[in-house]
Amino acid sequence: MGQLAASETALTQALGRLFALSESYPDLKASQNMMQLSEELTSTENRVAFARQAFNDAVMAYNNKREVFPSNLFAGMFGFTQAAPLEAAPPEVREAPRIQF
Repeated sequence: MGQLAASETALTQALGRLFALSESYPDLKASQNMMQLSEELTSTENRVAFARQAFNDAVMAYNNKREVFPSNLFAGMFGFTQAAPLEAAPPEVREAPRIQF
């Protein structure tokens, strides 16, 4: 889970750098290819956020089920442990994008 969260953070940082770079070049920003890429990246980022939310909802349901009687008896006998949700770093903690020319 930690590796997945780190990968998501790296993706978000790379997208921030790409969008910041495109702001510096108006011709690039106006390009049809750049607009399509921007739209695709935005939709991909949304799909990742929805998938993270669905995963976290499933983790919460699992953890609740594991703690309620009579499931807690079987969870203890068979060694089911508590699952950890996937948490992305908050925006104020994320590293600011660095742009080099």
